Amino acid sequence: MSWWGMLLGGTFGFLVGGPIGAVLGAALGRSFGRAVGSIEAGRPGASGRERAQLAFFTATFGVMGQVAKADGYVSPDEIRLANRVMDELGLDAEQRAAARAIFNEGKSSRFPLDDVLDQLRAECGRATNLLRMFLEIQVQAAWADGGIHPEERRLLLGVAARLGFPEAMYLEIERMVGAGAAAGRSTGPTLEDAYATLGVSPDTPDAEVKRAYRRLMSRHHPDKLASRGLPEEMMRAATERTQQIKAAWDQVQAARAGPRASGPRAAA
Repeated sequence: MSWWGMLLGGTFGFLVGGPIGAVLGAALGRSFGRAVGSIEAGRPGASGRERAQLAFFTATFGVMGQVAKADGYVSPDEIRLANRVMDELGLDAEQRAAARAIFNEGKSSRFPLDDVLDQLRAECGRATNLLRMFLEIQVQAAWADGGIHPEERRLLLGVAARLGFPEAMYLEIERMVGAGAAAGRSTGPTLEDAYATLGVSPDTPDAEVKRAYRRLMSRHHPDKLASRGLPEEMMRAATERTQQIKAAWDQVQAARAGPRASGPRAAA
């Protein structure tokens, strides 16, 4: 049975506790044990990967609720944006209902943000790419209305630090997600957006651009993330991210090949 089926069946309670168990209990109206908040070898039932999936799902929408209220007011637009993220993640009706309940719990002043992030980090272990994907989803949610409010950025910088990411890496993610959002514009992403998506600049040597592209594709490979704990139900986000990265690579490659194709070597 999947982590989702176990949650619906009420059989996850004895395996998850701590702040994530408390958030789930408050959001879904169930009683979860308090003893287990990290991976323990030899536990019967769910695997460490399944616990990581549950932690990822819960933290994603709980923290998203915190981000939405970071500017002091959760507007109807922000609620619609959260629903849009649920659409982009491909959640079904039951998962959306659970996500909304957790999102609403995340808006509460009693939401234990730091404790939830600490438990998520413990459950994910050394899967830094999974934690990076988590942060990217949070930045994507903040970007969904076309920009990031200063208070949202302050909160997201704190989230990044709690997960072990330096400020420079957070700012790189913010630029990349913002550039990726351009793919949804009617005019499409610009060449500048494509470079930002790859995390490089127009004067970066070809070899470094290629390394950046391969590194990003490896980080966002859906199967690799799923094996580390990304819920399979949320793999659409990773798939779309790899598509954006591939499109940016193609655009940069075409732009760099253009001048060469018209130069003396091409004429010869």
